[in-house]
Amino acid sequence: MANAVIRTGGKQYRVTEGDLLRVEKLAGEPGSKVTFDEVLMIGGDEPKFGQPLVSGAKVEAEIVAQDRADKIIVFKFKRRKKHRKKQGHRQSFTQVKITGVKA
Repeated sequence: MANAVIRTGGKQYRVTEGDLLRVEKLAGEPGSKVTFDEVLMIGGDEPKFGQPLVSGAKVEAEIVAQDRADKIIVFKFKRRKKHRKKQGHRQSFTQVKITGVKA
């Protein structure tokens, strides 16, 4: 089973076939297919390294869910100035299941 390193949403992920992965939000409905073309490395018996990308390599995945992460609280405070700012944030994400690594 080959593994690979892909780049999506400004981050890099090491993936293997069958992995469940949370990535930055992608367009698409649950059940639809998505292809990651930015493959930086293919592992296995003879690994291939890209400079920066491996030509012709792609990783196929299926969208499992579109959701939002837990809320985080952003609280800004300046002492002795009566300045307080409270703000919440929920980041959107897409959960994908890796279905194939093609070299």
